[in-house]
Amino acid sequence: MLTLAGFGGLALVACAVAPLVGSTPIDVRRVFDRSVPFADNVHAQIFFLARLPRVLAAALVGCALALSGVVFQALLRNPLASPDTLGVSAGASLGAMLAIALNADVRLAGVPAVPLASFAGSLGALAIVYALASARRRGSSTTVLLLAGVAITALLSAVVRFVQFVADSNQTLQSTRWLMGSLDVGSYPPLVAALVPTAAAAAAMATLPRMLDLVSVGTESAAARGVNVERAERVALISASLATGAAVSLAGPVAFVGIVVPHLVRLIVGAHHRLVLPAAGLFGAAFLVLCDLLARTLMAPVEFPVGVVTAVIGGPFFLWLLFRRR
Repeated sequence: MLTLAGFGGLALVACAVAPLVGSTPIDVRRVFDRSVPFADNVHAQIFFLARLPRVLAAALVGCALALSGVVFQALLRNPLASPDTLGVSAGASLGAMLAIALNADVRLAGVPAVPLASFAGSLGALAIVYALASARRRGSSTTVLLLAGVAITALLSAVVRFVQFVADSNQTLQSTRWLMGSLDVGSYPPLVAALVPTAAAAAAMATLPRMLDLVSVGTESAAARGVNVERAERVALISASLATGAAVSLAGPVAFVGIVVPHLVRLIVGAHHRLVLPAAGLFGAAFLVLCDLLARTLMAPVEFPVGVVTAVIGGPFFLWLLFRRR
């Protein structure tokens, strides 16, 4: 519990400090000064309209990707599994690319077309992979899921590149920036829209720790201990994919969070998922908030895509983990 409290404290500190730091200095006292109308309070506008939504988006996306990474790695019994293993990220990317290329100007409850199309694409990709795995099971279900996910990812990625090729230069630039990961949400409705499926996914994952402990050893062992493996795998697959789709729809595909964070957390808290799941969610939130802070401040006022920062940090760190295990 002390370790979880430490991860929770790290996430809270990161979320509290990050909105105060940026290329434009702000005064905390003036941010919360009610004697000045909000329309005239530049400090409050920077804090509440520019930085706070971005920090909250980073925390939500980091938490969702880290939780999904834990579940996918246990479910597929593959340490290299990540939130984009089953094609969910590729489907979300295709949905976003189509919305950008078609100049879609549809809003639903204040949520723009790009995140809506991205989330729909992620669900479509999940439906295709699950249908393929259910229709023709050869070997273990996890093997079929992995192979179907790899095939769908390759196919959808090719379609994404084709859409970029036929789009005009402005649309290609916009899509390229989105594919590099961006947390510049600029408002709160997209946050709320992503929070709903993420919260539902997290609630479902809260029922999975014992099953994940058993399934990560082997499905036969889990079934022998009374676990309904097929039902548990379905809940794990859908909940992790739902969280991934929500995260990608909000920020684009952000690399390495779903791979590195679960491995690092296991080094600290062990392999029991009743600790790994909440710890990974909290640390994933703090990790992406800090990565976004670096993206905003390293070369201010120029801002890096957060996906570049996570890849630069996560790639070498993951290699270190591999060599450490050897």
